[in-house]
Amino acid sequence: MDENKIIFSSGSIGEIKEELEKIQYGNQGRINATPENVESGLAKLVLTLIELIRKLMEKQAMRRIEGDSLTEEEIENLGETLMKLENKMDELKKIFNLTDKDLNLNLGPLGDLI
Repeated sequence: MDENKIIFSSGSIGEIKEELEKIQYGNQGRINATPENVESGLAKLVLTLIELIRKLMEKQAMRRIEGDSLTEEEIENLGETLMKLENKMDELKKIFNLTDKDLNLNLGPLGDLI
């Protein structure tokens, strides 16, 4: 099926409007890898995955801290590790000329990645 075709739907005007917006904005945020920009596209993909994992680690760390399952030393080590990872991410984003917005890929009906 051609993804640019609109199939008749008996849905509400709001639902139809949402579908039209998906078609209009569907290509935004996708990785556009070509021979000329493959390095940047690959860096964007890898950094996006690392950023997602980093945010998940931060949330898990906060749960463990709030649940009192970590010692003071473990909390300090965890905080230092997460801070170093964030600093390294900032450094890599600068090297590849990427922003936080660039790493937030649109997953279509699932919404934004981050």
